[in-house]
Amino acid sequence: MGLLMGVYVIDYIDRVMIAVALPFIGGDLGLSKTGQGWLITVFALVYMVFQIPGGYLADRFGSRRLLLTSLLLWSVFTALSGLVWGFVALLVVRALFGAGQALFPGASFKAIAERTVPGSRATATGLMLSSNFLGAGLGPLVVAPVLLLLGWRHTFWAVALAGVLIALLLVTLLPRALPPHLTAAEPTVEPAAGPGDEPSGAAAGPGPAAYSMRTVLRTGAVWKFAALFCATNMLSYGMITWIPSYLLEVRGISLLQTGVAAAIPFLVMSLCVFLGGWLFDRYFAQRARIFAIPVLLAAAVMLVLMLRAETTVEFTLYQTLAMGIAGLSFMCVLGMPIRALPTAVVASGMGVVNMGGQLAGVLAPVVMGFLVDRFSYTAAFGFLIFSTVAAALIAMFVPQRPADFTMATEPGAKGAS
Repeated sequence: MGLLMGVYVIDYIDRVMIAVALPFIGGDLGLSKTGQGWLITVFALVYMVFQIPGGYLADRFGSRRLLLTSLLLWSVFTALSGLVWGFVALLVVRALFGAGQALFPGASFKAIAERTVPGSRATATGLMLSSNFLGAGLGPLVVAPVLLLLGWRHTFWAVALAGVLIALLLVTLLPRALPPHLTAAEPTVEPAAGPGDEPSGAAAGPGPAAYSMRTVLRTGAVWKFAALFCATNMLSYGMITWIPSYLLEVRGISLLQTGVAAAIPFLVMSLCVFLGGWLFDRYFAQRARIFAIPVLLAAAVMLVLMLRAETTVEFTLYQTLAMGIAGLSFMCVLGMPIRALPTAVVASGMGVVNMGGQLAGVLAPVVMGFLVDRFSYTAAFGFLIFSTVAAALIAMFVPQRPADFTMATEPGAKGAS
């Protein structure tokens, strides 16, 4: 878990780095806010598209190979991000960066599923994903002084070197997978049989051959969680992308102060994502909705108060509360599918779910950039209130417990009924 967390910290420092550097990149390249948003969106678009292939490859070739390949590719393209001199070239490099990094999430979910039992899987996943926001929180603190010292180009090179080092540690120290009988999930199975056949409830032990990418894509519950993750992830992507620029341009604080103010909400969210995973495994694995829906609505209320804040301190306080509260819901979104999906296709299934989450990364930066250009930052942050309320509504329709997570199987697979 420490190794996977280290990778995600580097990953999110990289994402925050370009957000903190956007005003400087925009100044060097003469970009509008919408153009700056596209630098984030082009990465997110390619990253989203490659989620399902990345999950499939992890199930096909194993987590270890995909983890190493992804880390090396994203280190190369991070370094290249600091070398390019034109907007189009930077767009191309960020797109290639997205393709390389997209191999990692499915492989990381696969690595967890192979090394944990279902009853502790949401806690483990929460621990791993909490490092996303740890990286997002540390990012401004690390990047702001390095940007001032080295400039944005050299900062990309420093992060690329860190990616190579963590790749070497990961491939050397990642432990072996647990025996399959310890890691097996127990979803309800909905067999793809002929007319007149009825689902028979709990799975009677279908083997790995009963599941494939085709069955994952035909499973409605997977797509529902993808939609839910899209709505919930708007908040983090929107905040990562536009908070640094907002604090610099509207609140008028220095770059170093911006780094501190931008870091606090993500550090709190990191703790809350881990806490949410533990709460899910301990108390809410069989009643996820009654936890997720009130939490998301409470986060939306904090966002409203954030928009009404008169001082920077008050703004950061409500932003922190909104993101911390929303972080508690993350494992209701991701803990359920990773607990219910069969280990043989867990990376493929989580690839679909994560694709939904990354659609938020495509939409939030450019939509909010457009709203800033056309209206104001208030309109842009209002978009996050709308998406958070939408997430609470979508949560009403996802499976409530693992037994409700029905999956299709390959026609004629033994044990399917």
